[in-house]
Amino acid sequence: MLTGTGLAASAGLNAYIPLLTMGLLARYTDLIELPSGWQWLGNGWVVVILAVLLAVEVVADKVPVVDHVNDVVQTVVRPTAGGLAFGAGSSSETVTVTDPGHFFSSSQWVPVVSGVLIALGVHTLKAAARPVINATTAGVGAPVASTAEDATSIVMSLVAIILPVLVLAFLVGLFLFLLWFLRRRKDRRRERRAARAAGFRV
Repeated sequence: MLTGTGLAASAGLNAYIPLLTMGLLARYTDLIELPSGWQWLGNGWVVVILAVLLAVEVVADKVPVVDHVNDVVQTVVRPTAGGLAFGAGSSSETVTVTDPGHFFSSSQWVPVVSGVLIALGVHTLKAAARPVINATTAGVGAPVASTAEDATSIVMSLVAIILPVLVLAFLVGLFLFLLWFLRRRKDRRRERRAARAAGFRV
């Protein structure tokens, strides 16, 4: 569960890093053994396609304005990747659904839905924070923030596979960041209201 959670959270930052990490590690190392329904992640063509998509994502996410468009597109991609990453990471056989009735009556859908929700939550926080970063830094902060997010996604993917207990520390950090971000957003709104009120008085 911790492995799946960490991979899904990683997908919320970058859809392709956790999937590519699992594919590469499964293909070239013994660190992870994918269940039969998920072995396609280690296929050579899948690895190449994920690498190309990752390259596009890395570039697009570091350009102001383009990063916002990319976040809109990724609203569907990242949660989907989170569902796949959670399912594969938690060794759940959920890729091939031959009997939809059995799939939904059993608990096989739970890991996928859990991964989708986790990735969507992280993605929503990332997408909400980026315009604030761009506005306060005149766009200079976009590549810095994106690089930090990519690095976090890589580290989180590796930690989730190699030492999943550390995922708990990441989740605590994410929760603290969320509290800080909401407080900061509230303060900025208060400052804008105060500035407008002062302008009216003048």
